[in-house]
Amino acid sequence: MKTEKTPLKLKDHSVSGDSFELIYDADRALLYTHPKPSESELSSYYSDTNYISHTNQRRSLFDMVYHVVRYVSVRRKLKLIKPFKSKQSTLLDVGAGTGFFIRTAQKKGWNVRGVEPNPSARRLANLKAPGSVFDTEALQQLSESSFDVITLWHVLEHLPNLEKDIKLFHKLLRPNGRIVVAVPNFNSFDANHFKAFWAAYDVPRHLWHFSQQSIPKVFSEVQMRVESTHPLVMDAYYVSLLSNKLKTGSHRFLSSLWTGFLSNLKAAKTGEYSSLIYVLKNKD
Repeated sequence: MKTEKTPLKLKDHSVSGDSFELIYDADRALLYTHPKPSESELSSYYSDTNYISHTNQRRSLFDMVYHVVRYVSVRRKLKLIKPFKSKQSTLLDVGAGTGFFIRTAQKKGWNVRGVEPNPSARRLANLKAPGSVFDTEALQQLSESSFDVITLWHVLEHLPNLEKDIKLFHKLLRPNGRIVVAVPNFNSFDANHFKAFWAAYDVPRHLWHFSQQSIPKVFSEVQMRVESTHPLVMDAYYVSLLSNKLKTGSHRFLSSLWTGFLSNLKAAKTGEYSSLIYVLKNKD
C-alpha cells in the first residue's frame, strides 16, 4: 500500500481536542485519519450531546436549518431509490440515526430494517418506526441476499472495518440490488477553501475521506461498480456553515452561503460537489 503524509493537521473540535493528521492512500485514492482510534475508544468521541444526527433537538436557528435540509434531502433520496423496488421492497439503512429516513421510507411502502450503534439515537428511531432499528451486531444475523437496497447516508466514513463491512453489505444484497452511499468529497471547492477547518473531515469520527476515484476502487473488491453519481447540493451550504463556526467561532451565514454557492457553481463544471451519492451495483 502506497501512502504519504499530507500537510493537513486536524483537531477534534467537538469532544476531545485531540490532534490528528490525514494520510493519503494512493492505492485506494482516499485519505485516512491517523492515529486511528481503537473500536473501544471510538464511542467516547461520540459523547457530545449536540451530535446532531443522534438527536431531534431544534434549539437554534442552525438546528432548524439542519432539519429543513434533512426533510428535503430524504424525499430526494427516496425518489432516487424508488426504481430499485421489488415485490418485497426490502431496505436496510445502515447508521439509521434517529430514524427519520426509515420512517419516511416505511410510509412509501418499503419493508425497512435499520442498524444504529448509538443507544440514544436508536431509542428515538424506534419511537418513529417501532421494532425496526437494531444495534449493529444484528447485521451478523441477517439472511444473505435479502435486501433490494442498502443505504449508507454519510456512514461509510465512520466504519472502523471498511473492507470487512463492505463485504458483509454485499453478501446481504440481492444479486440485482443496489448499495447507495453518500459521502463527503475532499476534492470539493469548500474542502480546499476551508482546509483543516473543513467540517466534513470531522476527525476522528470520520476515519476515511473519499474522492470520486475512491469509491470505485473500494467497491471493486466486491465486484461492484458505480452505476450513477448524484450531487448533494445543500451539503455545500451546510458544511460551510459548520466550517466557518470551527474557523471563526461564528456560522457567518452570508459568507457561508457565498462559499456554498461558489462550491456548487464550480462543481457544475467539474463534478466535484461537497458531497456525492453513489449508486453501486454488481458488475455485469
